[in-house]
Amino acid sequence: MVKEAGRSPRTSVWLEEKTRRGGRSGGQPSGLDRERITSVSVRLLDAEGLAKFSMRRLAGELNVTAMSLYWYVDTKDDLLELALDVAFGELRLPDPDAGGEDWREQLRGLATEYRALLVRHPWLSPLAGRYLNIGPNSLAFSRAVQQVVRRAGLPVRGVTGAISAVFQFVYGFGTIEAHFTARIADTGLSADEYHRQAMALVAEAPGTAEVIEESKDLLAARGGDTVDEMLDRDFTYALDLLIAGIEAMVERG
Repeated sequence: MVKEAGRSPRTSVWLEEKTRRGGRSGGQPSGLDRERITSVSVRLLDAEGLAKFSMRRLAGELNVTAMSLYWYVDTKDDLLELALDVAFGELRLPDPDAGGEDWREQLRGLATEYRALLVRHPWLSPLAGRYLNIGPNSLAFSRAVQQVVRRAGLPVRGVTGAISAVFQFVYGFGTIEAHFTARIADTGLSADEYHRQAMALVAEAPGTAEVIEESKDLLAARGGDTVDEMLDRDFTYALDLLIAGIEAMVERG
């Protein structure tokens, strides 16, 4: 029995000569361009989430037929990859030519920017792992991160490990925070109201009360009057631990 050849794996919209600013030649719908389609896609993804996003829904928002969109992108994946890179364009990056900048502060700035991006666009985290993510804005971010971490003084073999430690932590923290924010939004409560109600319930439930009691000192030491303050405190402390780890590895040589 002859085995059928599998379909070639998708590469990237950035590698398949689909990044032209217009659509296919001749006859394309007027009033559309790739930038407008991508911008509206980002707005829909923010408002309705990744699960509800479709070419038909996007076409309705643009008041065109779904087929019109295919003058500008070949697939929904292409469009999502373009939207992903547009979001990465929101990140504020350090000036690589600025002299005398402390790599630690620049790394904190990049990590903080990335965390905020993940929370602001909850659809971003699953897409960041789905695609090669090699658009110009994403590459600019990756390059900035690499330049900053290189300046820490690690051996070359340790640079990618340090980047992974910091930014996989940020990815996880920002993704969970985005899920938490979405859950709260569904309740109609503020973050602080939701936290108070949830803590009151778990403190009384037989299965969780003992754990909460054992954790009282940790919760008290965590500090912060609001949920945002507690999250910021945890994020900052964890990031400081990672930066201290990089410094320790530099000293170890």
